[in-house]
Amino acid sequence: MEYEEEVLLFLLLLRRRRRRCKLRERAKRKRTCWVRNIFRKGKEQGDYNNLVRELQPADREFYFRYMRMSRDTFQHLLTLVSPFITKKDTHMREAIGAAERLALTIHYLAYGDSQQSLSFGYRISRSSVSSIIHETCAAIWEALNKVYLRPPQHSHEWKAISEEFHAMWNFPHCLGAIDGKHIAIQCPLKSGSLYYNYKGFFSIVLLAVCDANYSFTYVDIGSYSCNNDSSVLNNCELGKAAESGRLCFPPSEPLDGFAHSPVPYFFVGDEAFGLKPWIQRPYPGKNLPEDKRIFNYRLSRARRTVENSFGILAARWRIFHHPIQTKVETAENIVKAAICLHNYVRQTNGATYSPAGFIDSEDATGQIKPGEWRAIVSEDGTSGALRPLPLPRGARYSTVANEARETLRDYVNSNHGSVPWQKNVVRSRGITYVAT
Repeated sequence: MEYEEEVLLFLLLLRRRRRRCKLRERAKRKRTCWVRNIFRKGKEQGDYNNLVRELQPADREFYFRYMRMSRDTFQHLLTLVSPFITKKDTHMREAIGAAERLALTIHYLAYGDSQQSLSFGYRISRSSVSSIIHETCAAIWEALNKVYLRPPQHSHEWKAISEEFHAMWNFPHCLGAIDGKHIAIQCPLKSGSLYYNYKGFFSIVLLAVCDANYSFTYVDIGSYSCNNDSSVLNNCELGKAAESGRLCFPPSEPLDGFAHSPVPYFFVGDEAFGLKPWIQRPYPGKNLPEDKRIFNYRLSRARRTVENSFGILAARWRIFHHPIQTKVETAENIVKAAICLHNYVRQTNGATYSPAGFIDSEDATGQIKPGEWRAIVSEDGTSGALRPLPLPRGARYSTVANEARETLRDYVNSNHGSVPWQKNVVRSRGITYVAT
């Protein structure tokens, strides 16, 4: 015991000595200048005070390319976000304005430039750029999420989403399409294997639900990447609330014109999710009978909305074209801000943000015409930040969920629920692209 105490005391003294040496070294370092000359000229030569202000009145097209929104939309967004990011001037220096902070952050999200390149372009120190991005992304989430990313609170709001899915995608009782993605990040310090996923890179998990119009209605961000979609869903607030009945889903009802037992309202997902009364997924396996293949086609047709939502997100906000090089907390803020901006711009500048041809469409025979976002996202292949999650190894399905799927299968194969082209699409396999 005495020997161990002596060793511990020696290690403690050695640690203190090293700390004192580091403090002396820091004291000897002399700051070469208070502010570098290139940063002193930010007002005259920085991107915001030259390029951005020149684009505002002169070139709407290029302004949209730079900011991903129109000038009027940016000004409206600034009124919402500025109370959270406005700084006071001091006797030492003039504060960077809220408009410049917001423009810098939006350009960072839109193009994924390195913080060092933004530092040179905006004539702001790299450390300031980092803090601006962190604070402004958090402010965008705070200003927008309660209005533009607000989950339905009442059954009539859920039913309105269901009616849109039925009208646009011919799938009844659908309350949204659900999916999850890995957001690739740099290795977090002292995180062990918590953020290390099955594909061999570090990431956080994004679980999202979208409506029929490609807007997100619910997101869960930041789960450990070792989890798959289903386990993330079971552990997040959405899954717990759905299991306990706290989401105020409409009560089960018979399908229109179909005299069968009542069918619950549900989300649609892919094979990564377990079959539940509030989640419908495709029939598993190959060589399925035609009625089941038709059901799978009809469900995937509705589920494609969330695939397109993620595609639009990655195509417009190219921060997702490569792993995010920040700490975990900032990466989460970046994802939150990008999703809020996606909803905000889609609802205010939708015709320009995702014009005709940008999203997947169908011809009169039901064949899919791939949207332009696929070509943009595929430029980076598998090196982007948004990547699919693994499939579960096995699952048990409840009787209620199975009965609901059987009823839906009968409905989409009946005269009441079928669409004219479904048999031709299924018989020809109906695949014109490989889903990402």
